[in-house]
Amino acid sequence: QVRLVETGGGSVQAGGSLRLSCAASGYTSERNCMAWFRQAPGKKREGVAGIDTSNSGTYYADSVKGRFTISQDSAKNTVYLRMNSLKPEDTAMYYCAARPTFPWCGSWSDYDNKYWGQGTQVTVSS
Repeated sequence: QVRLVETGGGSVQAGGSLRLSCAASGYTSERNCMAWFRQAPGKKREGVAGIDTSNSGTYYADSVKGRFTISQDSAKNTVYLRMNSLKPEDTAMYYCAARPTFPWCGSWSDYDNKYWGQGTQVTVSS
């Protein structure tokens, strides 16, 4: 059974940083896409960052490029999202998701109906 557990959320002031972690278990494929999504109240869920675990190729939404960095620790089956220069508009519930590598890992809609974690809240105050 695949399980994704997110940790690391919290409350920070604008300009601050947080690092989210997503620990995966029960997912035996060495080639998969892992991604971070977020959803703010009243807004649609959006893909934030994705990584191809076979080659560490990364993909980012335009809204976070240059501020967020996705990375992985294969030995720990964990994916991270380092978030710098946080803005109030980054406030959302952040979710981790996983799926096979086809199509490319930045194709956000292809994570629907795949594996998801329960989420971790990030709140950025001005």
